[in-house]
Amino acid sequence: MNAPEPGQVLRAARRRDSATKRARVRDAIAELEQAGDPISFAAVARAAQVSTWLVYADGVREHITAAQQRHQLRPEQERRAGLRPSEASLRTDLALARDELGELRADRDQLREHLRRQLGRDLDTLATADLHTRVEELTHHNQRITDDLARAYADNQALRARVTALETELGASRTSLRRMIRDQNLEQP
Repeated sequence: MNAPEPGQVLRAARRRDSATKRARVRDAIAELEQAGDPISFAAVARAAQVSTWLVYADGVREHITAAQQRHQLRPEQERRAGLRPSEASLRTDLALARDELGELRADRDQLREHLRRQLGRDLDTLATADLHTRVEELTHHNQRITDDLARAYADNQALRARVTALETELGASRTSLRRMIRDQNLEQP
Protein backbone atom coordinates (compact mmCIF):
# COMPACT_ATOMS: atom_id res chain seq x y z
CA MET A 1 0.00 0.00 0.00
CA ASN A 2 1.51 3.32 -1.08
CA ALA A 3 1.49 6.32 1.22
CA PRO A 4 -0.28 9.34 -0.25
CA GLU A 5 1.92 12.03 -1.71
CA PRO A 6 2.27 15.30 0.22
CA GLY A 7 0.44 17.19 -2.55
CA GLN A 8 -2.52 14.82 -2.31
CA VAL A 9 -2.62 15.18 1.47
CA LEU A 10 -2.56 18.97 1.18
CA ARG A 11 -5.32 18.99 -1.47
CA ALA A 12 -7.49 16.72 0.68
CA ALA A 13 -6.93 18.96 3.71
CA ARG A 14 -7.83 22.06 1.70
CA ARG A 15 -11.00 20.36 0.42
CA ARG A 16 -12.03 19.44 3.96
CA ASP A 17 -11.24 22.96 5.19
CA SER A 18 -13.21 24.49 2.31
CA ALA A 19 -16.20 22.19 2.96
CA THR A 20 -16.12 23.07 6.67
CA LYS A 21 -16.03 26.80 5.98
CA ARG A 22 -18.83 26.55 3.42
CA ALA A 23 -20.94 24.61 5.93
CA ARG A 24 -20.29 27.36 8.51
CA VAL A 25 -21.46 29.93 5.97
CA ARG A 26 -24.70 28.01 5.33
CA ASP A 27 -25.26 27.68 9.11
CA ALA A 28 -24.62 31.41 9.58
CA ILE A 29 -27.14 32.23 6.85
CA ALA A 30 -29.73 30.03 8.56
CA GLU A 31 -29.06 31.66 11.95
CA LEU A 32 -29.33 35.18 10.50
CA GLU A 33 -32.57 34.27 8.74
CA GLN A 34 -34.01 32.71 11.87
CA ALA A 35 -33.09 35.76 13.95
CA GLY A 36 -34.58 38.05 11.30
CA ASP A 37 -31.31 39.94 11.01
CA PRO A 38 -30.37 41.62 7.73
CA ILE A 39 -28.38 39.33 5.49
CA SER A 40 -25.36 40.83 3.80
CA PHE A 41 -22.13 39.34 2.55
CA ALA A 42 -20.18 41.08 5.31
CA ALA A 43 -22.63 39.99 8.03
CA VAL A 44 -22.49 36.36 6.86
CA ALA A 45 -18.67 36.47 6.72
CA ARG A 46 -18.57 37.85 10.29
CA ALA A 47 -21.08 35.35 11.61
CA ALA A 48 -19.32 32.39 9.96
CA GLN A 49 -15.86 33.75 10.80
CA VAL A 50 -14.64 33.39 7.23
CA SER A 51 -13.07 35.80 4.77
CA THR A 52 -15.27 38.04 2.65
CA TRP A 53 -13.64 36.44 -0.39
CA LEU A 54 -15.26 33.12 0.45
CA VAL A 55 -18.78 34.53 0.71
CA TYR A 56 -18.44 35.91 -2.84
CA ALA A 57 -17.17 32.58 -4.23
CA ASP A 58 -19.30 30.53 -6.60
CA GLY A 59 -21.47 28.07 -4.74
CA VAL A 60 -21.64 30.32 -1.67
CA ARG A 61 -22.74 33.60 -3.20
CA GLU A 62 -25.91 31.95 -4.53
CA HIS A 63 -27.00 30.89 -1.02
CA ILE A 64 -26.54 34.42 0.31
CA THR A 65 -28.35 35.99 -2.63
CA ALA A 66 -31.28 33.59 -2.17
CA ALA A 67 -31.40 34.37 1.56
CA GLN A 68 -31.35 38.11 0.81
CA GLN A 69 -34.27 37.68 -1.56
CA ARG A 70 -36.19 35.73 1.06
CA HIS A 71 -35.35 38.41 3.61
CA GLN A 72 -36.63 41.15 1.29
CA LEU A 73 -39.95 39.33 0.99
CA ARG A 74 -40.29 39.18 4.76
CA PRO A 75 -40.92 42.96 5.30
CA GLU A 76 -43.61 42.80 2.62
CA GLN A 77 -45.26 39.92 4.45
CA GLU A 78 -44.91 41.75 7.78
CA ARG A 79 -46.46 44.91 6.30
CA ARG A 80 -49.40 42.85 5.13
CA ALA A 81 -49.74 41.51 8.65
CA GLY A 82 -49.59 45.08 10.03
CA LEU A 83 -46.02 44.85 11.38
CA ARG A 84 -43.49 47.53 10.59
CA PRO A 85 -39.76 47.55 11.25
CA SER A 86 -38.88 49.43 14.40
CA GLU A 87 -36.67 52.48 14.45
CA ALA A 88 -34.03 50.46 16.27
CA SER A 89 -34.18 47.84 13.51
CA LEU A 90 -33.76 50.51 10.86
CA ARG A 91 -30.81 52.00 12.77
CA THR A 92 -29.25 48.56 13.02
CA ASP A 93 -29.71 48.08 9.28
CA LEU A 94 -28.08 51.45 8.68
CA ALA A 95 -25.18 50.59 10.98
CA LEU A 96 -24.69 47.24 9.23
CA ALA A 97 -24.83 48.94 5.85
CA ARG A 98 -22.22 51.44 6.98
CA ASP A 99 -20.02 48.62 8.29
CA GLU A 100 -20.38 46.75 5.03
CA LEU A 101 -19.62 49.91 3.08
CA GLY A 102 -16.48 50.43 5.14
CA GLU A 103 -15.41 46.85 4.50
CA LEU A 104 -16.11 47.20 0.79
CA ARG A 105 -14.04 50.37 0.68
CA ALA A 106 -11.21 48.63 2.51
CA ASP A 107 -11.44 45.72 0.05
CA ARG A 108 -11.42 48.16 -2.85
CA ASP A 109 -8.36 49.94 -1.48
CA GLN A 110 -6.64 46.61 -0.91
CA LEU A 111 -7.39 45.54 -4.49
CA ARG A 112 -6.12 48.85 -5.84
CA GLU A 113 -2.90 48.49 -3.89
CA HIS A 114 -2.50 44.92 -5.09
CA LEU A 115 -3.10 45.99 -8.69
CA ARG A 116 -0.65 48.89 -8.34
CA ARG A 117 2.03 46.54 -7.03
CA GLN A 118 1.32 43.97 -9.73
CA LEU A 119 1.63 46.62 -12.43
CA GLY A 120 4.90 47.76 -10.89
CA ARG A 121 6.22 44.20 -10.94
CA ASP A 122 5.09 43.82 -14.55
CA LEU A 123 6.90 46.99 -15.54
CA ASP A 124 10.03 45.88 -13.70
CA THR A 125 10.06 42.56 -15.54
CA LEU A 126 9.95 44.05 -19.02
CA ALA A 127 12.95 42.91 -20.98
CA THR A 128 15.70 45.52 -21.16
CA ALA A 129 16.31 44.61 -24.79
CA ASP A 130 12.73 45.53 -25.63
CA LEU A 131 13.19 48.87 -23.89
CA HIS A 132 16.52 49.45 -25.67
CA THR A 133 14.91 48.64 -29.04
CA ARG A 134 12.01 50.99 -28.29
CA VAL A 135 14.41 53.79 -27.27
CA GLU A 136 16.34 53.34 -30.53
CA GLU A 137 13.10 53.44 -32.55
CA LEU A 138 12.02 56.61 -30.79
CA THR A 139 15.48 58.16 -31.28
CA HIS A 140 15.40 57.43 -35.03
CA HIS A 141 11.86 58.72 -35.28
CA ASN A 142 12.88 61.88 -33.42
CA GLN A 143 15.86 62.36 -35.78
CA ARG A 144 13.59 62.00 -38.84
CA ILE A 145 11.21 64.58 -37.41
CA THR A 146 14.12 66.92 -36.64
CA ASP A 147 15.46 66.51 -40.20
CA ASP A 148 11.99 67.12 -41.65
CA LEU A 149 11.66 70.23 -39.52
CA ALA A 150 15.05 71.55 -40.69
CA ARG A 151 14.08 70.94 -44.34
CA ALA A 152 10.73 72.61 -43.82
CA TYR A 153 12.44 75.59 -42.16
CA ALA A 154 14.93 75.89 -45.05
CA ASP A 155 12.08 75.60 -47.59
CA ASN A 156 10.14 78.23 -45.67
CA GLN A 157 13.12 80.63 -45.72
CA ALA A 158 13.62 80.06 -49.46
CA LEU A 159 9.93 80.65 -50.13
CA ARG A 160 9.95 83.84 -48.04
CA ALA A 161 12.95 85.11 -50.01
CA ARG A 162 11.16 84.23 -53.27
CA VAL A 163 7.98 86.02 -52.10
CA THR A 164 10.03 89.12 -51.21
CA ALA A 165 11.72 89.06 -54.63
CA LEU A 166 8.38 88.62 -56.42
CA GLU A 167 6.82 91.44 -54.42
CA THR A 168 9.72 93.71 -55.36
CA GLU A 169 9.42 92.66 -58.99
CA LEU A 170 5.66 93.22 -58.93
CA GLY A 171 6.13 96.67 -57.44
CA ALA A 172 8.64 97.54 -60.14
CA SER A 173 6.29 96.20 -62.85
CA ARG A 174 3.43 98.33 -61.53
CA THR A 175 5.57 101.40 -61.44
CA SER A 176 6.77 100.76 -64.98
CA LEU A 177 3.22 100.15 -66.15
CA ARG A 178 2.01 103.42 -64.61
CA ARG A 179 4.79 105.33 -66.37
CA MET A 180 3.94 103.73 -69.69
CA ILE A 181 0.26 104.60 -69.28
CA ARG A 182 1.09 108.16 -68.26
CA ASP A 183 3.53 108.60 -71.16
CA GLN A 184 1.00 107.22 -73.60
CA ASN A 185 -1.73 109.52 -72.22
CA LEU A 186 0.57 112.50 -72.65
CA GLU A 187 1.28 111.64 -76.29
CA GLN A 188 -2.38 111.57 -77.24
CA PRO A 189 -3.85 114.95 -78.19
